[in-house]
Amino acid sequence: MRPRQLVEPAAIYLWAIAGGALFNAIGAPLPWMIGPLIFTAILYLAGVTRFVVPVKTRPVGQIIVAAQVGLSFSPAALAVLFDLAPLLIGMAVATAACAALASLVLARLSGMGGVPALLSTIPTSPVEAAVIAERLSLPTGPIIFAQTLRIASIVVIVPLAIYAVEGWPDRGMAIGGPPDMAGSAMLFGVAVAVALLFRALGISNPFFLGALAGSAGLTAAGIAPAPFAPVILAAAQVLLGTWLGSSFRRSLFASAGRMIGAIVVSTLLFVALTSLVAVGLAVGLGMNWENLVLGAAPGGVTEMALTAKYLGLDVALITAFHLVRIFLIVPFIPAIARALHRRGG
Repeated sequence: MRPRQLVEPAAIYLWAIAGGALFNAIGAPLPWMIGPLIFTAILYLAGVTRFVVPVKTRPVGQIIVAAQVGLSFSPAALAVLFDLAPLLIGMAVATAACAALASLVLARLSGMGGVPALLSTIPTSPVEAAVIAERLSLPTGPIIFAQTLRIASIVVIVPLAIYAVEGWPDRGMAIGGPPDMAGSAMLFGVAVAVALLFRALGISNPFFLGALAGSAGLTAAGIAPAPFAPVILAAAQVLLGTWLGSSFRRSLFASAGRMIGAIVVSTLLFVALTSLVAVGLAVGLGMNWENLVLGAAPGGVTEMALTAKYLGLDVALITAFHLVRIFLIVPFIPAIARALHRRGG
């Protein structure tokens, strides 16, 4: 890329960083992701830029976040997770049921078929949902849009909702201080190596799951790599937030019509249903309701793990909820979609 071609992306990222700094200054939750997400979305919705933020920036952010999250998987934490296996599996099934109900509402409100509505709602990545739709000769644009809007909305809604209930504490993330470059390099190197291995093996979501496996494996084995400095974790959030925000193009909103309202309503319903299930279980089991609400939230595993870390919740438990859901639900989505498609869904 020529120097002149670097001006536009540099300006976009500076604008995104300004959004993160503002949200950090006011003590907003997850400021270095939500701030860039909102500021970047404003740029694209206003038509200020059409620059395509490279999709390769997202894996970098995912690897850093996943490697940091993996440090929470100590032997003691793993033992607790094994004891809670029935709860983790039950929550995954409950979330799938809530997704099915929300997809029916989306289909009714938007007029799209049952299969596109399910692929637009079920918690998976926008890319994976689009690939399934493409194989079934279904339009991919609305599905990518719906999935991205779902993740972005939940990243904003869930932390703000928890803050609204618990109060607005001063949890601004400081980004000063020299990083431990040697420790960070070791952690990042292991995370990248295992992520690339997972990708070569064709494992779903390799950049998060692979990096998480590498970091968690070291931690569970008693090797404690130095965590990333706050400034590095903040930079990863900026990458993720900017990429998400850049997905909100004016053309998509202009062509989406009533679908936007339908997606918003179904997303809010999805969050409400999973939250009610989580709070009910928390009350019945005497557990922390925040952990269960975030564990049940139908957002991306990267974003929810990062939210858990920022809010000071049980990162290992919340990540485990999402990982169990991924392994129990995501592998069966193509088969379910094909079966419904054959039946005219």
